[in-house]
Amino acid sequence: MQFRRIAPPAFDVDLDIRYATASNLTGRPIYARPLCLLHPEAAARLDDAVRLAGAMGLRLRIFDGYRPPAAQWALWRALPDPRFIADPRIGSNHARGVAVDLTLSAANGTVLEMGTGFDDMEEQAYHARTDIPVEAQRNRATLLGIMTAAGWERYEYEWWHYQLPDAKSYPLVEDGALGERVM
Repeated sequence: MQFRRIAPPAFDVDLDIRYATASNLTGRPIYARPLCLLHPEAAARLDDAVRLAGAMGLRLRIFDGYRPPAAQWALWRALPDPRFIADPRIGSNHARGVAVDLTLSAANGTVLEMGTGFDDMEEQAYHARTDIPVEAQRNRATLLGIMTAAGWERYEYEWWHYQLPDAKSYPLVEDGALGERVM
């Protein structure tokens, strides 16, 4: 299998790969480099989402895509709550390359208000919350509309997480299995 590298100029997105920095729930980098990879089917649907967002004068800012099993274990050790972190013994849809974490920004790169930050593991991060500012509700609904129109499914506990339908039907991918086959 050849995963696609998600980066400009092939993908008109902004990258903010949080797990390559200390700005994540572990408080330390868990990726060696800020790289976003996706299964080819997920990459095609992301390309559709980029086009839809662009038509609205918006951009996608990517926080995460494919997640190696070792990174999943680091997150699980930091927060072993299956609402927010998939148990690595079962496997994450990120480890299949068919999930993406992202947000919206204005054309100038200003991130839109979403009511909570990325990786804020609290009930206010759930979709359809009405106890966040109206602007954030609107922005979440816009992101939801873009992503579902592009063929993605939402994850109810995280406004930033989207995955392909029937995600569990895709195989788990070990980090080493990618080898040099990244396109």
